Amino acid sequence: MTFKSPKRPQFFYTTAPLPCPYLPGRIERKVVTEVTGHDAEAMHDRLSRAGFRRSHNIAYAPVCQGCNACIPIRIPVAGFQPERSLRRIAKANAATIGYDAPARATAEQYQLFQRYQSARHGDGDMATMSFYDYRAMVEDTPIDTSVIEFREPDDRLVGACLTDRLGDGLSAVYSYFAPELDKRSLGTYAILWLIRRAREMNLPYVYLGYWVPESRKMAYKSRFRPSEILQGGVWRELRDSDIPALPALATAEA
Repeated sequence: MTFKSPKRPQFFYTTAPLPCPYLPGRIERKVVTEVTGHDAEAMHDRLSRAGFRRSHNIAYAPVCQGCNACIPIRIPVAGFQPERSLRRIAKANAATIGYDAPARATAEQYQLFQRYQSARHGDGDMATMSFYDYRAMVEDTPIDTSVIEFREPDDRLVGACLTDRLGDGLSAVYSYFAPELDKRSLGTYAILWLIRRAREMNLPYVYLGYWVPESRKMAYKSRFRPSEILQGGVWRELRDSDIPALPALATAEA
């Protein structure tokens, strides 16, 4: 007779309220759960399909009272067709090569990460991260994670994207790039690269995290079409009517 150990219960917790990082004047709360153990990858897959994101060994999703501004979004790669501006970005970065590297933090990555944070998010919490904090962000992962490094022909590192491998796709966890190359939209190029890689791996989706239509720095995610958003527990195609008309809509990548 084979003994089968009982399945460990999954506990979910709600965080204390904090100022929203995307929309001024709003309060953020999250539901969080630990992703560990022998079934960590299967659990992470299920949570990702339910709209959760990963940080270290924690999966989280927003549960903000009276606010549904953060909308999970993913790209079905089989039908993706880049519009003209995305094709221009791909052309501008044609000489930049992406390398799939193990989830190991390096001093070279950290120096670029620091420059990016200082230029783009100088007043944010991540701007004060030490190398050990950065290493924890990259290496503390219970699942199959890699760092996609983007390098120029002279081998100079100009961007990176921390990426999780899911059962049904690739998930862009966090990306950063050389701030002096802002006009080349390397953050957008990283997503185009992930779409191409997902196709090569026969994976149907690229998960982009949360689309926040009211936030200029997060609104760029709706440029990738077709895409799907999660609402009411169901993934459906993003429609033009879902996208608000923001004045001077920014294309900045978070």
